Amino acid sequence: MLRQLSSKSVSSGLVRNSTRSATSISDVFRPKKYGGTYTVTLIPGDGIGAEVTDSVKEIFKAENVPIDWETINVTGVGNKTEAFNESVLSLKRNKIGLKGILFTPVDRSGHASFNVALRQELDIFANVVLIKSIPGVNTRHKDVDFALIRENTEGEYSGLEHQSVSGVVESLKIITREKSERIARFAFDFALKNNRKLVTCIHKANIMKLADGLFRQTVRDVGEEYPGIECKDMIVDNASMQAVSYPQQFDVLVLPNLYGSILSNIGSALVGGPGLIPGCNIGTEYAVFEPGCRHVGLDIKGKDQANPAAMILSASMMLRHLGLDDYATRISDATYKVLADGKVRTADLKGKSSTSDFTRAVLNNLEKM
Repeated sequence: MLRQLSSKSVSSGLVRNSTRSATSISDVFRPKKYGGTYTVTLIPGDGIGAEVTDSVKEIFKAENVPIDWETINVTGVGNKTEAFNESVLSLKRNKIGLKGILFTPVDRSGHASFNVALRQELDIFANVVLIKSIPGVNTRHKDVDFALIRENTEGEYSGLEHQSVSGVVESLKIITREKSERIARFAFDFALKNNRKLVTCIHKANIMKLADGLFRQTVRDVGEEYPGIECKDMIVDNASMQAVSYPQQFDVLVLPNLYGSILSNIGSALVGGPGLIPGCNIGTEYAVFEPGCRHVGLDIKGKDQANPAAMILSASMMLRHLGLDDYATRISDATYKVLADGKVRTADLKGKSSTSDFTRAVLNNLEKM
C-alpha cells in the first residue's frame, strides 16, 4: 500500500511519516504502466477541485513526471451518477487515483455521498491523515506530529437509515469485528513501520457499549500482538478536548468513521487549516489520494483563492506510492519551502496570494533546485 508523510515513515502497504512521503507497491497493488508511464485516474471534484488539481497538473508537467491523467469529471451537484460510475471503472482499471472533494447535498431529497460510495465500492478501507506542524506556518501549538487512521467503510457512514413512522428516523451504525480488526492491524503496522510507539483507540464505548465496545476491544486484542507498541484508548469527547489542549501527547489515532472525520478537522486547525493537510485512502487493491480534510470550497470556486498545498502534497504522496521518490521529494520540498519562506500566503493563511501565485512559487523553487 503506502509510505507516508511526517517526521517518522511508511513502507509496503503503509504510510511513512516524514516531511516527505514514501510509498511502495505490494504484489496485489499494480497500477497500470505503459512505456514507463503510469495512468492515474484524476477526479477534479467540485468547488475548488479543478483549480487545485490544475496546480498539480502544471507542476507535474514542468517536472516531466511520468504520469498520464485519465480525467473523469464527477460532480455531486445534482444526482449525476453516470460520471461517478465511469470513475469507479477507471479506478478499477488504473488502481490509483488523485481526487478532489465531491459535494454532498445536506437536504433530505439529495443523493447519498459520492465520496462515501467510492470508498465503499472500492473497499479503500483505511483513510490516513497526517497532522504535523509545518515550518513557517505559525500556530498556537508547536511540535504537533500525529497520524489519524480512520476506518472508511462502515460506522455511522453505512447509509442505513429509514423513517419508521412520520417524525421518527432510525439510523443504523454498523461496526463489525472483521473491519475493526482490519483497521486496527493497519494502524499498528503503520506504527511499527514508522517507529511510532503509541496507538490510541478513540471511541464512545461508555454510551455505545456494543458497537464502540466491539471496536475498542478489537483494537486492544490486536494490540497484544505488538508488544513494542503501547495501546491506549480515549473517549471521543475527551480526545477532542485533549487535541486542542495538549496535541503533542498523540502519536497514532485509530478511529471509527465519524470520529475520524471530526478529529481530522480539529487536527488540521492545530497546524494551519485544511489547505495544508494531505491524505489518502488505501485498500488491498486500490489507492485514492485526496486532501486530508474534505472541504469542497464552493464559496471560493473560480476565484483563484484556494490553497493548493494539500492537493500538491497528496499528489507527492501518490508519487511515493508509485515508487517515484525523486519526483515526490523535489515537489514536496519545493512546496514546503514556499510555506517556510512565508512570502506567498493564500487567504486561508491570512495572505493575499492566489492559487496561481502559490503554484508559480513552487515552480520557481523547482527551477532553483
